[in-house]
Amino acid sequence: MKQVFTAKTVDEAKALAAKEFGAPEEKITFTILEEPKKGLFGMKGEAKLEAEYEPSKPEIAADYIVTVMESMGFATPTVEIRDIEGGSLLEIKGEGVEGIIGRRGETLDALQYLASLVANRSDRNYYRIATDCCGFREKRKAQLEELAGKMVAKAKRTGRTVALEPMNPYERRIIHAAVSQIENASSRSVGEEPYRKVLITSTDPDRPYRKRDDRKGGRPNGRKGGRRREDFKARSLDISSSFEKDYKKPKPEDEMGTGLYSKIEF
Repeated sequence: MKQVFTAKTVDEAKALAAKEFGAPEEKITFTILEEPKKGLFGMKGEAKLEAEYEPSKPEIAADYIVTVMESMGFATPTVEIRDIEGGSLLEIKGEGVEGIIGRRGETLDALQYLASLVANRSDRNYYRIATDCCGFREKRKAQLEELAGKMVAKAKRTGRTVALEPMNPYERRIIHAAVSQIENASSRSVGEEPYRKVLITSTDPDRPYRKRDDRKGGRPNGRKGGRRREDFKARSLDISSSFEKDYKKPKPEDEMGTGLYSKIEF
């Protein structure tokens, strides 16, 4: 954006431009059009300059977030920009801003998605925009990693596949990464958005065989006519429960992956 500013001196005109654009002077390109001239009785005329400023993509996203939050009734939200791998992290700060997180971070995710669209609409070079508020992302990551460990333990204890509640891609990647660090456990995603979920399976060859209940007419393991341990192991490795048959083949990004939710208190 370009704009002409007039003041008594060049420095004052530059200060006006910085205030108008909300950016430091070093990030603004100035072209001096006129300068005041010296006369017998002091300076005559005014300084006129053209200022040009192109905000960066994270700055565009930050301005958008502040505008949206102010429209929602948040009094004094501010956004701190930090560089991360492949983009920028926008940390939302201010009194009462934790209200923007929403249930399970859904409002924060929606704001991040919209801010990313606004920042990247000017060209086709995608720039990653991530948002956080009150350290929510780190707390959620720790919570999901703990959840993954518990569900792996359950899968190993029962010998059955454990299905988690639907999650967004970001949270599914955290689960996949956590499971990949645990021995004799695997995970994969099934389903279509927004109901895509993670399945966790034990690959431990010595996982327990789940006996049938004698009270319901079943035969315990080892009796004549009961299912053999080898048969059960073969069946359990072929995950084909009824709900899975309704889903399409998992997406590649989740196959390469690196409910069960609870409230986070602030």
